[in-house]
Amino acid sequence: MKIVSYNVNGLRSALSKGLLDWVAEAAPDVLCLQEIKAGREALDVSGFEALGYHAYLHPALKPGYSGVAIFSKVEPTAVVHGCGQSCYDDEGRVLRLDFENVSVLNTYMPSGTSGPERQAFKLEWLRFFREYVAGLRADGATPPLLIGGDFNCCQTAIDLHNPKANQHSPGYTPEERQWFKDFLGDGLVDTFRHHHGEAVGHYSWWSYRAGSRARNVGWRLDHWLADAALQPQLVGAGLLTDVVHSDHCPAWVEVQ
Repeated sequence: MKIVSYNVNGLRSALSKGLLDWVAEAAPDVLCLQEIKAGREALDVSGFEALGYHAYLHPALKPGYSGVAIFSKVEPTAVVHGCGQSCYDDEGRVLRLDFENVSVLNTYMPSGTSGPERQAFKLEWLRFFREYVAGLRADGATPPLLIGGDFNCCQTAIDLHNPKANQHSPGYTPEERQWFKDFLGDGLVDTFRHHHGEAVGHYSWWSYRAGSRARNVGWRLDHWLADAALQPQLVGAGLLTDVVHSDHCPAWVEVQ
């Protein structure tokens, strides 16, 4: 099963840039999208359905903002929209599909970049999300988790181009780095690092300013984390940096 996560920075915009042609060629079994930015009118998913995908959307209440979607060639055994907290569900932050042997949890985490209030909101979200995932892993009913999406967080200095200048920037604050360390310590595997070790220069987001993408001045914000129980089944993971429909690139993981 090949599973892809992609922050499309507006689904309509990405579709206008040839997203469906790429999906048809790449043919992931499951495609998790973030920041779909649904408007007042429903998003048209007929193109995905024509390619054989079942479509599941969890948009934000606010038009043109946030929201997540999953397109799956395999029909899931269960679909869970949201995480049960209205302050996050109203922003379309979580969508989960359960399959027979794995649960795919798609998340779009807050960025915190618009000011101190939103950064505080982000830190509260991180605390909540860790507890939420711990509850899912302990309930005995949810299959082993694959957690993917735009985390809007880097783990360590090798996950962004200029760590020294961004020590206190949202996405790389000391609190966020500690959270990521603790989260992985709960029994999760960073699938990218599992397969690529300490390789540097691998990023999934680049600012539109100053030719950042061409110069590879980026951040690795998009992740696939796997329950440790899935580690023997991890076939590969990576970033598709040559795929350009957004300021992010897709992150993929393959499980046996």
